[in-house]
Amino acid sequence: MRCDVAIIGAGAAGLSLAWRLLCPPRGAAVPSVVLVDAPPGPLRPPPRTWCYWERGAGEYDALLTASWSRVRLHGGDGRPVPCDLGALRYKMLASESFTRGIRPRLAGLVRVEAVAEHVADGPGGASVSCRTADGRERHVHARWLFDTRPPSPLPPSRVSLLQHFKGWFLRSERPVFAPDTVDLMDFRTPQPPQGLSFGYVLPLSRTEALVEYTEFSREPLSDEVYERALRHYTAALLRIGACEVHGVERGRIPMTDARYERRTGRSTFRIGAAGGAVRPSTGYAFAAIQRQTRAVAALLHAGRDPLPPAAYPRRSLLMDAVLLRGIDTGRVSGPDFFTRLFEKVPPERLLRFLDGDTRPSEEVRIGLRTPVLPMLRTTAELPFLARRA
Repeated sequence: MRCDVAIIGAGAAGLSLAWRLLCPPRGAAVPSVVLVDAPPGPLRPPPRTWCYWERGAGEYDALLTASWSRVRLHGGDGRPVPCDLGALRYKMLASESFTRGIRPRLAGLVRVEAVAEHVADGPGGASVSCRTADGRERHVHARWLFDTRPPSPLPPSRVSLLQHFKGWFLRSERPVFAPDTVDLMDFRTPQPPQGLSFGYVLPLSRTEALVEYTEFSREPLSDEVYERALRHYTAALLRIGACEVHGVERGRIPMTDARYERRTGRSTFRIGAAGGAVRPSTGYAFAAIQRQTRAVAALLHAGRDPLPPAAYPRRSLLMDAVLLRGIDTGRVSGPDFFTRLFEKVPPERLLRFLDGDTRPSEEVRIGLRTPVLPMLRTTAELPFLARRA
C-alpha cells in the first residue's frame, strides 16, 4: 500500500494530524493518508481524559465533557487559593468523545488495524511493516511517516520522575461539588518522603466529579495504595460521604529532561508525546499536540519539509529540569513552590507560563516568586549531572 503520509497510532496526536492533513487550505492538494492503529488489546491506549486551557472558543468545544472559568489550589496548610482565569477556560475532553467527534472529519482516511513492527527509512520515503490480529503481514510505503509511539526505553536524562495517578468518576448522594471551580492541586494530602502528592477534582455537576490522587515520584504505587489514598482524600478531606464509583482512570506520565528526537530519518518523524509534547513539569500535552500537528500540516500542505516544531522553548525545558531536580533532591518543596506561584503570579500569566507561552521578561518576574537560592544551586549543578538511561 502506497500513500503520501503514514501515521502510526490513533491517539490525540495521530488523529489530530490526520484531520488537519485531510482538510487543507483552499488551493492545496489533499494528501493520501494511511493511519496504522493497533487492534483492540493491550497495545491500544485505554480511554482517558485530556485537560487544557484555551482562550475563548476552540476547535473541539462541541466535544467537551465540561469547561471551567475558575481553578483553585489548596496549600499544605489547607488554605484555598482561588484563581479566576479571565479570558481563558480550563477544558476537559474525553478521548472517546474526541475519537467519535473527529471521525466525520476524516473523509478519505485509510485505516489499517495492525501492530506496527518495523519502520524503515529510505531515499524515496519510509515503510512500516505491520501485523494484523490474525497474523497477516502488511506493508505501508509513504513519502512521510509520523510515529506517535513513545520510544522505549526513554532517552537518557539527568532528571527523571513519574507523574502517576488513579482517579474515580464519582456520583455522591448529596451535593458536595462546586461545579464552576476545578481543584487543580490540593496539597492537603499526606506528602510522601520524596516528591509530592495532591488531589485533583474536576466537577461535572453538584453531585458528579472525577476525583484523582496524584504523585510526582520515582516509582508508581500499588493499586492498593492508590485506593487507600483515594478513600482518605474523598472521605477525610473532601467529606463526600456516601457515593458510587462508576468509572476509573489511571496513568503514568514520564517527567524528564530527556531529549526527544523529532526527526528519526530523512522521511520519518515523531510527534505527540513521542516528539516531546508532554510538559515535563506538569504532564500537560494536549495543547502542545495541537500546536505541533497544526504546524506539520501547514508545512506539508505548502510542500515543505514537515519537521515537527519543538513543543516548548529550550528555556522552558531548562526551568522544568531545575524544578524537577529540586523536588527530587528535597531542596524545593513542591507544595510550597506551586502555592507560592498561584498566590503571587496573575493566573493568566501563570497558565501561559505552564504552557511555554511567556516572554523571557515575564519568566524572570515569575522566577523571583520561587525559592531563589535552592533554584540557583540546582541550576548550577545541572550541567555536571550525567544523562542516564
